[in-house]
Amino acid sequence: MTSPHRPATLDDVARLADVSRSTASRVVAGTGFASPAARERVRAAVDRLGYAPNPAARALARSAGVRLVVAVSGATRDVLDDPYVDRVVGAAAAACAPYPAGVVLHWLPLHDPAALGRVAEDRGVAGVVLVNTTEPLLDAIPARLRGRVASIGIGSATVPSFDVDNAGGASQIVHHLYASGRRRIAMVTGPRWLSCAGRSVGAYRRIMRAAGLPVRLVTGDFTAARGRAAAGELLARWPDTDAVFAVSDLTALGVIAGLRETGVRVPGDVAVAGFDDIPHAALSSPGLTTASHPVGPIAAAAATAVLEGRPVAPVTSFPSTLVRRTSA
Repeated sequence: MTSPHRPATLDDVARLADVSRSTASRVVAGTGFASPAARERVRAAVDRLGYAPNPAARALARSAGVRLVVAVSGATRDVLDDPYVDRVVGAAAAACAPYPAGVVLHWLPLHDPAALGRVAEDRGVAGVVLVNTTEPLLDAIPARLRGRVASIGIGSATVPSFDVDNAGGASQIVHHLYASGRRRIAMVTGPRWLSCAGRSVGAYRRIMRAAGLPVRLVTGDFTAARGRAAAGELLARWPDTDAVFAVSDLTALGVIAGLRETGVRVPGDVAVAGFDDIPHAALSSPGLTTASHPVGPIAAAAATAVLEGRPVAPVTSFPSTLVRRTSA
């Protein structure tokens, strides 16, 4: 509550309305995005406190644009062509629909996390959703973006995380392969630099070691091309392999192609399973056994957290479920 000896401030309005200062500013200025509920609370707080905005500050606020940036970390710009990124952008755009906000896709070079600073300098950027988040990237978030960033992947004390339960989904896949009689199960992983991909590897390692089975890992990069090459590497190193768990469906489809090129039958000789449940997984031959990955709801939740500007849980995990088909 304000003192009777001073006029109400924007901070007072934000506190009473239970929104961030930036959200209160956008509502008062009449520009930018805010949910209908937030707008109602801010207007009620303005009326109750008798808040009068500073004309100069209001004019400054009106000059800002409203763009939600989906910033994707990757070694090259090719990461922007990943179908996964398309799904994230589509869901983020749908989340922006109730607001006067658009979505912009931006590449963050893997070895230049400071590039995020250039995004922060753009006054048209209202917030950022990080994809393929790394620890160096979290450390490089500029002060001016704090409170306006959400991550799909790992997060931090100041950046909320939204992601699928990679470990849970991977555990279901490996347990399914084991239950079907497979004992020499190899895994094609994601890139080593991506921390969230390590959760699936950790689950695989734990299950294999607990069962007294050998751990067989080949590094992948989420692409079908790498999956095809990995199939050859697996057979060369461990010709008795009877199952492959790939960390993405595209990689798994590449593995199937690579195995078939060498005359290996799927699932007769080697069972193959992926992760994501992309639309093509159900249409492939054989149909791909996989684990679900609710990319749309995850991206929408991350985008909404930025758009709303309200406190959220540090970590929001979405469940993954086994999808049984004929490949494993």
